[in-house]
Amino acid sequence: ANAGVDMTFDFPALIAHAAKTRPLAAGTIIGSGTVSNKLNGGPGKPVSVGGAGYSCIAELRMIETIESGEPKTPFLRFGDTVRIEMKDRTGHSIFGAIEQKVEKYGR
Repeated sequence: ANAGVDMTFDFPALIAHAAKTRPLAAGTIIGSGTVSNKLNGGPGKPVSVGGAGYSCIAELRMIETIESGEPKTPFLRFGDTVRIEMKDRTGHSIFGAIEQKVEKYGR
């Protein structure tokens, strides 16, 4: 899947703008930030029902509130685990999974 299909500005446009406003050295990483996926011009849908998912929990909660009057998905809490992984068309991990546990900051 093309993760950037719903981006407002594609990567060539982001890179061109960045290059106009600052020097870009070899190896510079350009990030787009989160991308809100759309479905037929409307809001995103869960992957489980054929959608591409959501860009963040806040977006999901907003869609839930619009559709049912209140959010159903809680924000992350201490002890929750977040796992992010991107796979190619054959199901193989592209760069490996990133998994983090939400914990309180301690000194």
